[in-house]
Amino acid sequence: MCEVDVKKILTLAAIALVIYLLLNDPQGAANGVQNVLGWLRDAAQSVITFIQRLFA
Repeated sequence: MCEVDVKKILTLAAIALVIYLLLNDPQGAANGVQNVLGWLRDAAQSVITFIQRLFA
């Protein structure tokens, strides 16, 4: 019997979705990446500010 690997299927589906979005709307994909990087930068800055104030 063939066992279905759900994790592998979901990973391939996610990769296919990313490729589809990149091909159909590259500007939108770039904006999305910039938004995510901005959120990560803001989160890192918040942690740094918290640590600085904690030990100040």
